[in-house]
Amino acid sequence: MRIEEDVKLDFKDVLIRPKRSNLSSRKQVDLHRTYKFKHSKAQYTGVPIMAANMDGVGTTEMAKVLNQHNMFTCLVKNYTESDLGDIVHMSDNFAISTGTSENDFRRLSMIINSYPEIKFICIDVANGYQERFADYVAEVRDAFPDKTIIAGNVVTADMTQELILRGADIVKVGIGTGSVCTTRVQTGVGYPQLSAIIECADAAHGLNAHIIADGGCTCPGDVAKAFGAGADFVMLGGMLAGHDEGGGEVISEDGRNPRIQFYGMSSDTAMDKHHGGVAEYRSSEGRTVTIPYRGPVQTTVLDILGGVRSTCTYVGAPTLRQLSKCTTFIKVNRQINDVFLK
Repeated sequence: MRIEEDVKLDFKDVLIRPKRSNLSSRKQVDLHRTYKFKHSKAQYTGVPIMAANMDGVGTTEMAKVLNQHNMFTCLVKNYTESDLGDIVHMSDNFAISTGTSENDFRRLSMIINSYPEIKFICIDVANGYQERFADYVAEVRDAFPDKTIIAGNVVTADMTQELILRGADIVKVGIGTGSVCTTRVQTGVGYPQLSAIIECADAAHGLNAHIIADGGCTCPGDVAKAFGAGADFVMLGGMLAGHDEGGGEVISEDGRNPRIQFYGMSSDTAMDKHHGGVAEYRSSEGRTVTIPYRGPVQTTVLDILGGVRSTCTYVGAPTLRQLSKCTTFIKVNRQINDVFLK
Protein backbone atom coordinates (compact mmCIF):
# COMPACT_ATOMS: atom_id res chain seq x y z
CA MET A 1 0.00 0.00 0.00
CA ARG A 2 1.16 3.52 -0.72
CA ILE A 3 -0.36 7.00 -0.66
CA GLU A 4 0.21 9.75 -3.21
CA GLU A 5 0.28 13.01 -1.28
CA ASP A 6 -0.13 15.51 -4.13
CA VAL A 7 -3.64 16.86 -4.60
CA LYS A 8 -5.57 15.79 -7.71
CA LEU A 9 -8.18 18.17 -9.13
CA ASP A 10 -11.64 17.91 -10.63
CA PHE A 11 -13.57 20.43 -12.72
CA LYS A 12 -15.27 21.80 -9.60
CA ASP A 13 -11.92 22.59 -8.01
CA VAL A 14 -10.79 25.22 -10.52
CA LEU A 15 -11.78 28.23 -12.57
CA ILE A 16 -10.05 29.64 -15.66
CA ARG A 17 -8.34 32.97 -15.06
CA PRO A 18 -9.36 35.66 -17.59
CA LYS A 19 -6.67 37.38 -19.63
CA ARG A 20 -6.40 40.37 -21.91
CA SER A 21 -7.97 39.55 -25.28
CA ASN A 22 -7.95 41.10 -28.73
CA LEU A 23 -11.15 39.26 -29.65
CA SER A 24 -14.20 41.48 -29.88
CA SER A 25 -16.82 38.80 -30.65
CA ARG A 26 -17.46 35.10 -30.17
CA LYS A 27 -17.88 34.95 -33.95
CA GLN A 28 -14.13 35.33 -34.31
CA VAL A 29 -13.42 32.05 -32.50
CA ASP A 30 -12.79 28.96 -34.64
CA LEU A 31 -13.68 25.73 -32.83
CA HIS A 32 -12.44 23.45 -35.60
CA ARG A 33 -9.26 21.49 -35.09
CA THR A 34 -7.16 19.37 -37.43
CA TYR A 35 -5.39 16.24 -36.21
CA LYS A 36 -3.18 13.68 -37.90
CA PHE A 37 -3.33 10.33 -36.16
CA LYS A 38 -0.24 8.38 -35.15
CA HIS A 39 -0.97 4.90 -36.48
CA SER A 40 -3.70 5.25 -39.11
CA LYS A 41 -1.96 8.31 -40.64
CA ALA A 42 -5.45 9.65 -41.30
CA GLN A 43 -6.37 13.30 -40.85
CA TYR A 44 -9.45 14.67 -39.11
CA THR A 45 -10.84 18.20 -39.19
CA GLY A 46 -13.89 19.04 -37.12
CA VAL A 47 -15.26 20.40 -33.86
CA PRO A 48 -13.87 17.81 -31.42
CA ILE A 49 -16.88 17.40 -29.15
CA MET A 50 -18.31 13.87 -29.09
CA ALA A 51 -21.53 12.14 -28.15
CA ALA A 52 -20.77 9.17 -25.91
CA ASN A 53 -21.51 5.61 -27.02
CA MET A 54 -24.37 5.26 -24.54
CA ASP A 55 -27.99 4.30 -25.01
CA GLY A 56 -29.97 7.51 -25.44
CA VAL A 57 -26.92 9.44 -26.66
CA GLY A 58 -24.79 7.58 -29.23
CA THR A 59 -27.51 7.06 -31.83
CA THR A 60 -27.56 7.49 -35.59
CA GLU A 61 -30.14 10.26 -35.21
CA MET A 62 -27.83 12.11 -32.82
CA ALA A 63 -24.97 11.63 -35.28
CA LYS A 64 -26.99 13.26 -38.06
CA VAL A 65 -27.60 16.42 -36.01
CA LEU A 66 -24.06 16.67 -34.64
CA ASN A 67 -22.68 16.15 -38.14
CA GLN A 68 -24.40 19.38 -39.19
CA HIS A 69 -22.06 21.15 -36.74
CA ASN A 70 -19.07 19.02 -37.78
CA MET A 71 -19.17 17.31 -34.37
CA PHE A 72 -18.56 13.63 -33.66
CA THR A 73 -20.60 10.65 -32.38
CA CYS A 74 -19.39 7.35 -30.98
CA LEU A 75 -22.26 4.99 -31.74
CA VAL A 76 -23.58 2.47 -29.23
CA LYS A 77 -22.22 -1.05 -29.55
CA ASN A 78 -25.43 -2.76 -30.63
CA TYR A 79 -25.65 -1.28 -34.13
CA THR A 80 -25.23 -3.78 -36.98
CA GLU A 81 -24.18 -3.17 -40.57
CA SER A 82 -27.84 -2.98 -41.63
CA ASP A 83 -28.36 -0.01 -39.27
CA LEU A 84 -25.58 2.13 -40.70
CA GLY A 85 -26.43 2.51 -44.38
CA ASP A 86 -27.87 6.02 -44.13
CA ILE A 87 -24.93 7.53 -42.23
CA VAL A 88 -21.80 6.02 -43.76
CA HIS A 89 -21.40 9.17 -45.88
CA MET A 90 -20.66 10.95 -42.56
CA SER A 91 -17.67 8.68 -41.87
CA ASP A 92 -15.46 11.60 -40.79
CA ASN A 93 -17.76 12.23 -37.84
CA PHE A 94 -18.68 8.91 -36.26
CA ALA A 95 -17.07 5.79 -34.85
CA ILE A 96 -18.44 2.30 -34.54
CA SER A 97 -17.99 0.90 -31.03
CA THR A 98 -16.95 -2.57 -29.99
CA GLY A 99 -16.20 -4.62 -26.93
CA THR A 100 -13.43 -7.20 -26.67
CA SER A 101 -15.13 -10.59 -27.07
CA GLU A 102 -14.83 -12.90 -30.06
CA ASN A 103 -18.41 -12.03 -31.01
CA ASP A 104 -17.52 -8.33 -30.84
CA PHE A 105 -14.59 -8.87 -33.20
CA ARG A 106 -16.77 -10.81 -35.67
CA ARG A 107 -19.39 -8.05 -35.64
CA LEU A 108 -16.70 -5.39 -36.10
CA SER A 109 -15.20 -7.27 -39.04
CA MET A 110 -18.60 -7.67 -40.70
CA ILE A 111 -19.30 -3.95 -40.42
CA ILE A 112 -15.89 -2.92 -41.78
CA ASN A 113 -16.18 -5.41 -44.63
CA SER A 114 -19.61 -4.02 -45.51
CA TYR A 115 -18.56 -0.38 -45.16
CA PRO A 116 -14.79 -0.04 -45.69
CA GLU A 117 -15.23 3.75 -45.80
CA ILE A 118 -15.81 3.81 -42.02
CA LYS A 119 -12.73 5.48 -40.55
CA PHE A 120 -13.04 5.25 -36.74
CA ILE A 121 -13.26 2.30 -34.35
CA CYS A 122 -13.97 2.86 -30.64
CA ILE A 123 -12.83 -0.03 -28.43
CA ASP A 124 -14.68 0.59 -25.20
CA VAL A 125 -14.48 -1.13 -21.82
CA ALA A 126 -14.98 0.17 -18.30
CA ASN A 127 -11.56 -1.05 -17.13
CA GLY A 128 -8.78 -0.35 -19.61
CA TYR A 129 -6.12 -1.75 -17.26
CA GLN A 130 -6.67 -5.40 -18.13
CA GLU A 131 -3.87 -6.98 -20.14
CA ARG A 132 -6.50 -8.58 -22.37
CA PHE A 133 -7.66 -5.11 -23.36
CA ALA A 134 -4.22 -3.99 -24.54
CA ASP A 135 -3.87 -7.26 -26.46
CA TYR A 136 -7.21 -6.64 -28.14
CA VAL A 137 -6.19 -3.12 -29.17
CA ALA A 138 -3.11 -4.62 -30.83
CA GLU A 139 -5.26 -7.27 -32.53
CA VAL A 140 -7.62 -4.67 -33.98
CA ARG A 141 -4.66 -2.54 -35.10
CA ASP A 142 -3.19 -5.53 -36.96
CA ALA A 143 -6.53 -6.33 -38.58
CA PHE A 144 -7.41 -2.77 -39.60
CA PRO A 145 -4.15 -0.82 -40.02
CA ASP A 146 -5.75 2.14 -41.80
CA LYS A 147 -8.51 2.74 -39.23
CA THR A 148 -8.23 5.33 -36.48
CA ILE A 149 -8.60 3.49 -33.17
CA ILE A 150 -10.07 5.02 -30.01
CA ALA A 151 -9.41 2.93 -26.88
CA GLY A 152 -10.28 3.28 -23.22
CA ASN A 153 -10.97 3.94 -20.48
CA VAL A 154 -7.88 4.75 -18.42
CA VAL A 155 -6.81 7.64 -16.19
CA THR A 156 -3.04 7.43 -15.83
CA ALA A 157 -0.06 8.33 -17.99
CA ASP A 158 1.51 4.88 -17.97
CA MET A 159 -1.54 3.10 -19.36
CA THR A 160 -2.18 5.89 -21.84
CA GLN A 161 1.28 5.28 -23.21
CA GLU A 162 0.79 1.51 -23.22
CA LEU A 163 -2.41 1.69 -25.27
CA ILE A 164 -0.80 4.07 -27.75
CA LEU A 165 2.20 1.76 -28.17
CA ARG A 166 -0.22 -1.13 -28.73
CA GLY A 167 -1.95 0.71 -31.55
CA ALA A 168 -4.42 3.27 -30.21
CA ASP A 169 -4.51 6.64 -31.95
CA ILE A 170 -6.77 8.23 -29.33
CA VAL A 171 -7.06 7.17 -25.68
CA LYS A 172 -10.31 7.68 -23.81
CA VAL A 173 -9.70 9.11 -20.31
CA GLY A 174 -12.11 8.87 -17.39
CA ILE A 175 -13.09 6.33 -14.71
CA GLY A 176 -16.00 6.94 -12.38
CA THR A 177 -16.66 10.49 -13.59
CA GLY A 178 -19.97 10.07 -15.40
CA SER A 179 -23.31 11.26 -14.09
CA VAL A 180 -24.77 7.72 -14.15
CA CYS A 181 -21.57 5.87 -13.24
CA THR A 182 -21.26 4.26 -9.79
CA THR A 183 -17.79 2.74 -10.17
CA ARG A 184 -16.39 4.87 -7.36
CA VAL A 185 -19.19 3.81 -5.01
CA GLN A 186 -18.98 0.12 -5.91
CA THR A 187 -15.21 -0.21 -6.13
CA GLY A 188 -13.53 2.81 -4.55
CA VAL A 189 -11.56 3.25 -7.78
CA GLY A 190 -11.27 6.50 -9.73
CA TYR A 191 -9.24 9.61 -10.46
CA PRO A 192 -10.26 13.29 -10.43
CA GLN A 193 -10.94 14.12 -14.05
CA LEU A 194 -9.06 17.40 -14.52
CA SER A 195 -5.80 15.92 -13.25
CA ALA A 196 -6.37 12.77 -15.29
CA ILE A 197 -6.75 14.88 -18.44
CA ILE A 198 -3.62 16.92 -17.73
CA GLU A 199 -1.46 13.88 -17.02
CA CYS A 200 -2.78 11.64 -19.81
CA ALA A 201 -2.69 14.43 -22.40
CA ASP A 202 0.94 15.10 -21.58
CA ALA A 203 1.75 11.40 -21.99
CA ALA A 204 -0.17 11.07 -25.25
CA HIS A 205 1.17 14.23 -26.84
CA GLY A 206 4.71 13.09 -26.09
CA LEU A 207 4.01 10.11 -28.37
CA ASN A 208 2.24 12.21 -31.05
CA ALA A 209 -1.11 10.74 -30.09
CA HIS A 210 -4.33 12.15 -28.63
CA ILE A 211 -6.86 11.78 -25.80
CA ILE A 212 -10.58 12.13 -25.23
CA ALA A 213 -11.81 13.57 -21.92
CA ASP A 214 -14.71 11.20 -21.25
CA GLY A 215 -17.10 12.04 -18.43
CA GLY A 216 -17.56 14.57 -15.67
CA CYS A 217 -18.80 17.54 -17.71
CA THR A 218 -22.00 19.04 -16.33
CA CYS A 219 -22.03 22.38 -18.17
CA PRO A 220 -20.29 24.18 -21.06
CA GLY A 221 -17.74 25.59 -18.61
CA ASP A 222 -16.55 22.05 -17.82
CA VAL A 223 -16.14 21.34 -21.53
CA ALA A 224 -13.95 24.43 -21.81
CA LYS A 225 -11.92 23.35 -18.76
CA ALA A 226 -11.32 19.94 -20.35
CA PHE A 227 -9.97 21.57 -23.51
CA GLY A 228 -7.97 24.01 -21.41
CA ALA A 229 -6.39 21.05 -19.58
CA GLY A 230 -5.15 19.61 -22.85
CA ALA A 231 -7.91 17.30 -24.05
CA ASP A 232 -8.00 16.86 -27.82
CA PHE A 233 -11.63 15.72 -27.77
CA VAL A 234 -14.35 15.99 -25.13
CA MET A 235 -17.01 13.26 -24.88
CA LEU A 236 -20.45 14.04 -23.45
CA GLY A 237 -23.11 11.69 -22.12
CA GLY A 238 -25.49 13.30 -19.64
CA MET A 239 -25.24 16.73 -21.27
CA LEU A 240 -26.64 15.26 -24.51
CA ALA A 241 -29.15 12.89 -22.89
CA GLY A 242 -32.89 13.47 -22.72
CA HIS A 243 -33.29 14.72 -26.28
CA ASP A 244 -35.45 13.53 -29.15
CA GLU A 245 -32.46 12.22 -31.07
CA GLY A 246 -31.54 9.81 -28.29
CA GLY A 247 -34.78 7.89 -28.63
CA GLY A 248 -36.36 6.45 -25.54
CA GLU A 249 -39.88 6.72 -24.22
CA VAL A 250 -41.05 10.07 -22.86
CA ILE A 251 -42.66 9.50 -19.45
CA SER A 252 -45.28 11.83 -17.99
CA GLU A 253 -47.67 10.69 -15.28
CA ASP A 254 -49.84 13.78 -15.25
CA GLY A 255 -49.27 15.19 -18.74
CA ARG A 256 -46.74 17.66 -17.36
CA ASN A 257 -43.05 17.57 -16.54
CA PRO A 258 -42.15 14.90 -19.11
CA ARG A 259 -39.05 12.84 -18.40
CA ILE A 260 -36.84 10.27 -20.15
CA GLN A 261 -34.95 7.34 -18.67
CA PHE A 262 -31.16 7.57 -18.77
CA TYR A 263 -28.74 4.94 -17.51
CA GLY A 264 -25.11 3.98 -17.37
CA MET A 265 -23.88 1.25 -19.69
CA SER A 266 -22.79 -0.87 -16.71
CA SER A 267 -26.16 -0.47 -14.97
CA ASP A 268 -28.74 -3.18 -14.31
CA THR A 269 -30.90 -1.63 -17.02
CA ALA A 270 -28.18 -1.81 -19.69
CA MET A 271 -27.13 -5.31 -18.65
CA ASP A 272 -30.73 -6.54 -18.83
CA LYS A 273 -31.18 -4.95 -22.26
CA HIS A 274 -27.95 -6.05 -23.91
CA HIS A 275 -26.65 -9.05 -21.95
CA GLY A 276 -29.69 -10.71 -20.39
CA GLY A 277 -28.92 -9.45 -16.90
CA VAL A 278 -26.03 -8.82 -14.53
CA ALA A 279 -23.74 -11.85 -14.24
CA GLU A 280 -23.58 -13.28 -10.71
CA TYR A 281 -19.81 -12.70 -10.46
CA ARG A 282 -20.13 -8.93 -10.90
CA SER A 283 -22.22 -5.99 -9.67
CA SER A 284 -23.84 -3.08 -11.42
CA GLU A 285 -21.57 -0.03 -11.77
CA GLY A 286 -24.18 2.33 -13.18
CA ARG A 287 -27.38 3.95 -12.07
CA THR A 288 -30.72 4.40 -13.83
CA VAL A 289 -32.42 7.79 -13.50
CA THR A 290 -35.15 9.81 -15.15
CA ILE A 291 -34.16 13.23 -16.43
CA PRO A 292 -36.27 16.07 -17.84
CA TYR A 293 -37.26 15.68 -21.48
CA ARG A 294 -35.32 18.35 -23.37
CA GLY A 295 -36.71 18.31 -26.92
CA PRO A 296 -34.43 18.62 -29.96
CA VAL A 297 -30.71 18.56 -29.25
CA GLN A 298 -29.98 21.55 -31.49
CA THR A 299 -30.51 24.13 -28.72
CA THR A 300 -28.21 22.26 -26.34
CA VAL A 301 -25.51 21.96 -29.00
CA LEU A 302 -25.59 25.69 -29.69
CA ASP A 303 -25.40 26.41 -25.96
CA ILE A 304 -22.30 24.22 -25.56
CA LEU A 305 -20.54 25.67 -28.60
CA GLY A 306 -21.42 29.20 -27.53
CA GLY A 307 -20.03 28.60 -24.05
CA VAL A 308 -16.69 27.31 -25.35
CA ARG A 309 -16.43 30.23 -27.78
CA SER A 310 -17.05 32.60 -24.89
CA THR A 311 -14.29 30.96 -22.86
CA CYS A 312 -11.91 31.57 -25.74
CA THR A 313 -12.81 35.27 -25.82
CA TYR A 314 -12.16 35.57 -22.06
CA VAL A 315 -8.59 34.27 -22.41
CA GLY A 316 -7.69 35.62 -25.84
CA ALA A 317 -7.67 32.34 -27.77
CA PRO A 318 -8.80 32.88 -31.38
CA THR A 319 -8.87 29.12 -32.01
CA LEU A 320 -9.69 26.07 -29.92
CA ARG A 321 -6.16 24.81 -30.52
CA GLN A 322 -4.78 27.80 -28.64
CA LEU A 323 -7.13 27.51 -25.66
CA SER A 324 -4.85 25.25 -23.59
CA LYS A 325 -1.90 27.58 -24.22
CA CYS A 326 -3.97 30.51 -22.95
CA THR A 327 -5.39 28.68 -19.92
CA THR A 328 -4.30 29.33 -16.35
CA PHE A 329 -6.31 27.42 -13.75
CA ILE A 330 -6.85 28.85 -10.29
CA LYS A 331 -7.85 26.59 -7.41
CA VAL A 332 -11.10 27.64 -5.75
CA ASN A 333 -13.33 26.63 -2.86
CA ARG A 334 -16.51 27.78 -4.57
CA GLN A 335 -17.40 28.12 -8.25
CA ILE A 336 -20.82 29.70 -8.41
CA ASN A 337 -23.39 31.58 -6.36
CA ASP A 338 -26.08 28.92 -5.96
CA VAL A 339 -28.59 30.87 -3.84
CA PHE A 340 -31.36 30.46 -6.44
CA LEU A 341 -30.43 26.88 -7.37
CA LYS A 342 -31.53 25.34 -4.07
